[in-house]
Amino acid sequence: MPRLEHNIRDARIARQALAATSMSYTLVLLDASIVNVALESIGATLGGSIAGLQWVVNAYTLSFASLLLTGGTLGDRLGARNVYTAGLALFAFASALCGFAPNLLMLCCARALQGVGSALLVPCSLSLINRAYPEPAARASAIGVWMGCGGIAMAAGPLIGGLLIHWFNWRSIFFVNIPIVLIGIVLTRSITRDGAVRSRHFDVAGQVAVAIALASLIAVLIEGASHGWRSTLIQLGAVASFTSWLAFLIIEKRQTEPMLPLGFFKSAVFSASTVVSLTSALIFYGLLFTFSIEYQTLRGESPLRTGLAFLPLTAMVALGGLCSSRVVRLCGTRGSMCAAFVLYIAGALGMLALGPGASGWLAVAPMLAIGLAAGIVSPAATAPAMSTVASERAGVAAATLNAARQGGAAVGVALFGGFISALHPFEAAMRMALITASVIAMFAALVWWIALRHARIRNDAKTKTQRQTNRQVEQA
Repeated sequence: MPRLEHNIRDARIARQALAATSMSYTLVLLDASIVNVALESIGATLGGSIAGLQWVVNAYTLSFASLLLTGGTLGDRLGARNVYTAGLALFAFASALCGFAPNLLMLCCARALQGVGSALLVPCSLSLINRAYPEPAARASAIGVWMGCGGIAMAAGPLIGGLLIHWFNWRSIFFVNIPIVLIGIVLTRSITRDGAVRSRHFDVAGQVAVAIALASLIAVLIEGASHGWRSTLIQLGAVASFTSWLAFLIIEKRQTEPMLPLGFFKSAVFSASTVVSLTSALIFYGLLFTFSIEYQTLRGESPLRTGLAFLPLTAMVALGGLCSSRVVRLCGTRGSMCAAFVLYIAGALGMLALGPGASGWLAVAPMLAIGLAAGIVSPAATAPAMSTVASERAGVAAATLNAARQGGAAVGVALFGGFISALHPFEAAMRMALITASVIAMFAALVWWIALRHARIRNDAKTKTQRQTNRQVEQA
């Protein structure tokens, strides 16, 4: 009887852990997409140029991407539950600051603080799920629920944002986070503390280098058009970015416990997975930002109508994620990924053919293609990459792919937003964004095709060598 009660209590705690982590992941992805439909309202209230609105989106993504790997390390050192709870509290505090922000600078700073909270939440939530569900089958099912909630948040984000702004104002999209976070904190209290906290080296130098490298790169892309690409400030920023990336690689190569193990990239498959994850996020979030400006500025649509217009795009992201494994089984690892990037190209060229200001109904088909492509790529890239690393390094590998996605999203918003600032009229910027998206998608598909072909040739050679060795042993 006591054993039965113990099992029931463990099952209840596991469900609460899954509920808490799923809610937090929902918030993380919701805040990555919901703000896009609020950009026009934010600009009207707080002022600011296109570059300022880019910083509203990218301040969150930038800090999130920069600190993801460090968030996992802190969870290992201080305990996943402790760091997770701290991330929730920080996210709630930052959301309140966003809601009360009196100007664009304060809003961007608060958004960056939200990104810090998210960077603590995501890796630690996976650690909590792994501990709550020790059985592989149950763990896989729990992670599926966790990712599914994220997909729903991504799909519903623009629509929820449009409704909240329609009923209240843009500040409500941040205030709504607070009660959800408080529920998450209450649920997390029932999770037992980490039994043994592992002592992992904290790579301070690597963290500082990658944060400077990514921030200076984004700053150059966003501010280049307004300051002039030949201005001293922009050139100094470019030098700082290049130098910091180089320093980061040198630091990680020399560290005994690097934040980013460079040995991962000896695998062509892992390297290609990182590239396609980054480029997919770059295309999707870059186009989402561009479409947001088009619908609300050029077309004069309300946030609610913009959210409804984006529903085909975002809903297909969730559907693509659910269908990704089936598509891989039907088309193969190489064919499914290349097909996804062909969908990106078809969607971008379809929007290019329609031109800005075309009927919203005509834009549905290209948006469906772009959303489906985004949904397929992420799971299809993750599984092959994770198969190339040892199980004890799976957490770092997953964080690397996630950081690549968030970094790609930040670069996409900065790059495509830069087109809007530099090219006039808006139609010229839109054309450049869509052509760039098509070229990048073509490049990513080529990288994936070559990498997997190279991996297959190497595997065939190893198999052949092993067979010859076995034959020689048998003959001897």
